[in-house]
Amino acid sequence: MNIVVLDGFALNPGDLDWTELESLGTVTIYDRTSDDEILSRIRKADIVLTNKTPLTSEILYQCPSLKMISVLATGYDIIDLMACNALGIVVCNVPDYGTKSVSQMTMALLLEVCNQVGYHAQQVKQGQWIHSKDWCFWDIPLIELDQKTMGIIGYGRIGQNTAKLAKAFGMNVLALGHKNFREDVTYVDMKTLCQQSDVIVLHCSLTAETYHLINEQTLSWMKPGSILINNARGDLVDETALANALNTNHIYAAALDVVSKEPMEKNNPLLKAKNCFITPHMSWASLEARQRILNTTIENIRGFLNSKPIHQVKMNQ
Repeated sequence: MNIVVLDGFALNPGDLDWTELESLGTVTIYDRTSDDEILSRIRKADIVLTNKTPLTSEILYQCPSLKMISVLATGYDIIDLMACNALGIVVCNVPDYGTKSVSQMTMALLLEVCNQVGYHAQQVKQGQWIHSKDWCFWDIPLIELDQKTMGIIGYGRIGQNTAKLAKAFGMNVLALGHKNFREDVTYVDMKTLCQQSDVIVLHCSLTAETYHLINEQTLSWMKPGSILINNARGDLVDETALANALNTNHIYAAALDVVSKEPMEKNNPLLKAKNCFITPHMSWASLEARQRILNTTIENIRGFLNSKPIHQVKMNQ
């Protein structure tokens, strides 16, 4: 089998071992692949592994040998599933690798807003504590999470795990929805969630329905002083509307691990927005989570080679 990895560096910058993958066929690993390099690199491939490198119908119809695509992630919106279905190409993903890591990052983002440990640690290193007239100092109001309300939009595996962490801090939890699929949370509609939540967390998928779910209207429903956390998908948020809400002090803060265009562009309005904390799409990237991606991808390929695909993505998913 001719196996091609199109963008292996993000998954494995050098701290994982490709050996088990290489035992499954002839493997070519590219750190990164630009759009104009995709076709030449996979034209003769039997199996392609991709994380964020898109595989369009125009590309796929020119790859007669291609039998399987395994996405090195959960999301598969970069794959033209309709073309794969027509061509008989099996598509697999990694559905549950980063639940704990993403939830942990959610709380890290929230705690940074509430305590700003990084900022105050830097102040100490710059000598502010040494020269302080008092035995302690803080430049920014500190926020206690106990008895605050977290509203979670997207109550799947990650949302449920984040709820557990929030409850450990004494928070109350709401979730967006109309049916009580689980009894451990109170389901409310979007407007109620915005109006009652001190912290809103996005853990939902990006679809036509959720594109710019956080917009001028939904931001207007949010409580003054509330906090928005997004480490799901950047396009869930209308970034101009969020920047305006921050700059006018309608909401207190936003902490984001994703933006609409990645890498981030220099004209993104959130770069200069007040009290906006941004990290570079790293929620998924713990060593443990990336190892799970690699392990599951190898399982996906083995299953395919044994005519028993696992984690297969279907058209109606």
